[in-house]
Amino acid sequence: MEALRLILLYVHLIGFALLLGGSIAQFVSGRLRINAAMLWGSVIGLLTGIGLSAPLRDGDEPAPAKLVTKLVLALLIFVMVFFSRKRESVNRGHFLAIIGLTLVNAAVAVFWR
Repeated sequence: MEALRLILLYVHLIGFALLLGGSIAQFVSGRLRINAAMLWGSVIGLLTGIGLSAPLRDGDEPAPAKLVTKLVLALLIFVMVFFSRKRESVNRGHFLAIIGLTLVNAAVAVFWR
């Protein structure tokens, strides 16, 4: 089971890299639009996060409050990305919220023990 958990964690980190990298690339380019990397990163992050929340370890599961917090953040990010994917341009505040929520989600994963 540990191998499965590590594979899920690896794919989860790839999803995070796609989401954050895609959004930073769009932000730096000046054209605030949802790209494929952001969409796939949000989908991968959400699905692998749900998989990682399964009790795959021996008594070392994260706190339920942490899991719920990360799930809510991941759902917010996914909804913001998914429903804005076909727009020609996205509001600056909306786009910055996607980046901010992505960074907050990573911070919750790292700092909440």
